[in-house]
Amino acid sequence: MNPSPPAVGSFSGGGLGRALRGRPRDQYVLSTKVGRLLRPAPEPGGDDLAHGFAVPATHRRIWDFSAVGVRRSIEDSLERLGLDRIDVVYLHDPDDHAEQALTQAYPELARLRAEGMVGAIGVGMNQAELLARFIRETDLDAVLLAGRYSLLDQRGLTELLPLAAERGVGVVIGGVFNSGLLADPRPGATFDYTTAPEELLTRALDLKAVCEKHSVPLRAAALRFPFGHPAVASVLVGTRNASEVRDAAAMLRHRVPDELWAELKDRGLLPPGVPTPQEAP
Repeated sequence: MNPSPPAVGSFSGGGLGRALRGRPRDQYVLSTKVGRLLRPAPEPGGDDLAHGFAVPATHRRIWDFSAVGVRRSIEDSLERLGLDRIDVVYLHDPDDHAEQALTQAYPELARLRAEGMVGAIGVGMNQAELLARFIRETDLDAVLLAGRYSLLDQRGLTELLPLAAERGVGVVIGGVFNSGLLADPRPGATFDYTTAPEELLTRALDLKAVCEKHSVPLRAAALRFPFGHPAVASVLVGTRNASEVRDAAAMLRHRVPDELWAELKDRGLLPPGVPTPQEAP
């Protein structure tokens, strides 16, 4: 996977299609997900904030990892986009639907990849264990691991990242701020979409203090950290507006000295064996 494409989109709507129309197809990489669909609700009411997703009151979300559902989802997206292929397609959170995703959704995506409608196949989840199973049992191109390889949580290092490196599967790391705590550690900050417990807040503030000692914003260290592992191809950052996009770009460019990582390990804020990025000579 290309960690630095000219432009990246991850929404398969008509508005995006209009925005891309006229732009040479090789100038951007387009990704989307399958597994969740919006269907008209029999009665208005919906689940607008169910599980953190804004859903119109006229619709409801359903899970569908069937072969028919996956193909229809891709074909509908291509029709709305006005395009003939999608570069990367992720199976979205198949935690409770692993068997159907493995036996129906993945094989259908493989067929779509062979037909040229899909470029690369991935799986995106908030856990590392099932992602490792997908790597072992399928021919994935990429995985998206959210929240499990950060300055506060390195569970992805136990099995997933070494396995991905061995199999040549690119890893996209999401949730590097752990839903807010590593962006701005303060009382009331969130970790995994809920209020951070006191011990994690204390740890995040300790991380911030070491970063400030080296004149590095905590956000910059959080963004840079995953790139220490050779399997990591890219880091995915959620942004709400243009200023957050600009800030993320600036933080990624910010110099993070090797001495900072060494001090984090010396203080027990990072495990001694965790790989960390090295400064370019």
